[in-house]
Amino acid sequence: MFIEDDAQMDSFWVQSAIGAIKAIAFVYDIITLPVYLVLQAPWKRRQDSRRVKAKVIKNDDNELTYRTTEPPRDVHVKMLQENIDTLEKVFNYVAKTHSSKRCLGTRQILSEEDEVQPNGRVFKKYNMGDYKWKNFTEAERMAASFGRGLRELGQKPRENIVIFAETRAEWMIAAHGCFKQAMPIVTVYATLGDDGVAHCISETEVTTVITSHDLLPKFRTLLAQCPNVTTIIYMEDQLHKTETTGFKEGVKVLPFAQVVKTGQDSKFENVPPKGDDIAIIMYTSGSTGTPKGVLLSHKNCIATMKGFCDMVPIYPDDVLIGFLPLAHVFELVAESVCLMTGVSIGYSTPLTLIDTSSKIKRGCKGDATVLKPTCMTSVPLILDRISKGINDKVNSDSAFKKALFKFLYQYKVKWITRGYLTPLIDKLVFKKVAKLMGGRVRIMMSGGAPLSSDTHEQIKTCLCVDLIQGYGLTETTSGATVMDYRDMTYGRTGAPLTVCDIRLVNWEEGNYRITNKPYPQGEVLIGGDCVSQGYYKLPGKTNEDFFEEDGRRWFKTGDIGEVQSDGVLKIIDRKKDLVKLQAGEYVSLGKVESELKTCGIIENICVYGDPTKQFTVALVVPNQKHLEELAERHGLQNKSFEDLCSSPVMEKAILKEIADHSRKCKLQKFEVPAAITLCKEVWSPDMGLVTAAFKLKRKDIQDRYQHDINRMYAS
Repeated sequence: MFIEDDAQMDSFWVQSAIGAIKAIAFVYDIITLPVYLVLQAPWKRRQDSRRVKAKVIKNDDNELTYRTTEPPRDVHVKMLQENIDTLEKVFNYVAKTHSSKRCLGTRQILSEEDEVQPNGRVFKKYNMGDYKWKNFTEAERMAASFGRGLRELGQKPRENIVIFAETRAEWMIAAHGCFKQAMPIVTVYATLGDDGVAHCISETEVTTVITSHDLLPKFRTLLAQCPNVTTIIYMEDQLHKTETTGFKEGVKVLPFAQVVKTGQDSKFENVPPKGDDIAIIMYTSGSTGTPKGVLLSHKNCIATMKGFCDMVPIYPDDVLIGFLPLAHVFELVAESVCLMTGVSIGYSTPLTLIDTSSKIKRGCKGDATVLKPTCMTSVPLILDRISKGINDKVNSDSAFKKALFKFLYQYKVKWITRGYLTPLIDKLVFKKVAKLMGGRVRIMMSGGAPLSSDTHEQIKTCLCVDLIQGYGLTETTSGATVMDYRDMTYGRTGAPLTVCDIRLVNWEEGNYRITNKPYPQGEVLIGGDCVSQGYYKLPGKTNEDFFEEDGRRWFKTGDIGEVQSDGVLKIIDRKKDLVKLQAGEYVSLGKVESELKTCGIIENICVYGDPTKQFTVALVVPNQKHLEELAERHGLQNKSFEDLCSSPVMEKAILKEIADHSRKCKLQKFEVPAAITLCKEVWSPDMGLVTAAFKLKRKDIQDRYQHDINRMYAS
């Protein structure tokens, strides 16, 4: 009883204190509003956000085609004037214009040390130093030497070469070395399973593979499946010597630095590629089966770069932190834009990104704190984690701090929506949260998957950044639409880039038509210079997904979108993700998953719908910390993660959490899973249940958990 009274008393004091703060804020608003009105001109921000960004240029019975209203900007015009139509010309141009400016930076690892954790376990952690930089001239010369070094090793122009390594400065230097000799690079995700890697290497018939110290050991077994490979070049580790014995006989294993050194003395000339030459054979992560190689020409890459430069404001002192896979087209094009515009790129890894990252020694700073980037690329998976991290931090605070943060958050959102900025609250509260990423980030770009509106709003509000969402595919060199940085809405992917058009085509089966109200809907098609020539060695699939019309190449995405009144695209579904239940309702599995992933207890989720049943079911990978907290509230202490996942009590409790969260997300009753199974394993690319880009492989998940799916429907 006393505890209850105390709790009520606490609650009363918290409510009173917040009430007083609200009153002070109200008085402050009245006094300062005229000043902010004059200084900030909020009406201009609202106009910029609402302005029409694309218009219909062709209107047929079952399709609508849209084109941007934006003109090409400075960098785009400069690239046209200088006739920069290949990635090789990009690097040559910037080496002249930004010669001594910082180009590529690598953080120094001073030592690896054992660190004892509070629970007595010992983890290896890095003691890190500063960033060490190569300027534009040094990076360009190193790339040229690497390219000539490859020629000395017998690699010929227009012969494929594989890069299978984590994101780092040498990755970019190796790629540009290849471009200087007109060698197409084959990019393979560092997290792809062994079979996938062997498939990419064998299919492209390469003889040389560029890899890293960490991934090199894989080739002791992989080479048996790749008979053509005769040379492996590895990027060295800062601390450890690389073991180069035990590989298949007749295969040369060479360090990266040696190839560069060989090239410095070489007499081979550069072999500049042409615009239509293949620059990259980029393997998709393979969410629907074997990875496909997408043929991307220099012209394709340059087109998307021009489009990005027209949409994203770039300044001379910008710094990008690079940590997403360069084997992902979005990161590769984003970093190429940085090269073109003289932006410095400092490399990082998810294990060393922030002060609390798993490999950073206690007392040592994370990469973002040291680098202080102004721009970063990200994917929804990482942004969802940052968002959950902020929520966990707020929820672990006292009742007063929690209530105060909630009030200040809502206060900021309210004024931002009206077109104002909130400098005082940012300085006192939110800039402290922004210190997480070094404190200088002004723009974040998200791509690779749809970003939920809630995460979008929270990251933008708490980190004080412009968070721009883009939409594109490997097949369109990641180009299609990008949000205008002045757009104040959430959950939309922007208007078409200046280098392509967007088309909506009726999809009768799913009831998506251009005549739908309030906005036209349909399958999204993309047409323009950014569209790929097709799939490597898959003519049938290429003819199925690509077509030519009036001299323009088009790609059928399989995504369903709607174009709103200001010409902005919103992705609302995916053809393959749509399930029609027994009662005739359509459920978009991807949409439901992206909403439920914002629930704290859910680490990952796969929703399944059987067309012969009236409801959906879900396989849930729970978040261990949240699961244990929920278990305590239900009187289940000191149980292992596996035991909790098997507990019917926890299943029921999480089902209730999902139902509550679904109401908040405004999901329809038939969209909410009626039964769940808690999965004991965290899904990783190694298990074959998610792709290297962490997209769900639905068929593989279904096969693995078919017994559980049957059980859920039987119950």
